[in-house]
Amino acid sequence: MAAKECAYLLLLLLSSILTVRSEKTWCVAKPSSTQSELLEIVNFACSQVDCRILEKGGACFLPDNLINHASIAMNIYYQCKGRNPWNCHFGNSGLITLTDPSK
Repeated sequence: MAAKECAYLLLLLLSSILTVRSEKTWCVAKPSSTQSELLEIVNFACSQVDCRILEKGGACFLPDNLINHASIAMNIYYQCKGRNPWNCHFGNSGLITLTDPSK
């Protein structure tokens, strides 16, 4: 592949990443994630960002299940860290979506 073609492909890739970052995006847990992965994600994300909304009585406590809590913790982390694709990786358990998961 010629250098010009490589540069074009790199520019195309970067522009697609910037387009996704310019739109409102959310990070959620993949449904295929295991319970242990989800618990590890909640523990990690909540050690880095404020997850008080997940506490009992908090605005996002219900539904009280691990995939919901992990998705919220992941999204708080993702939003706080600048909505970069790598901030939603979580060991390949994260998924970036353009659809607001709260609706």
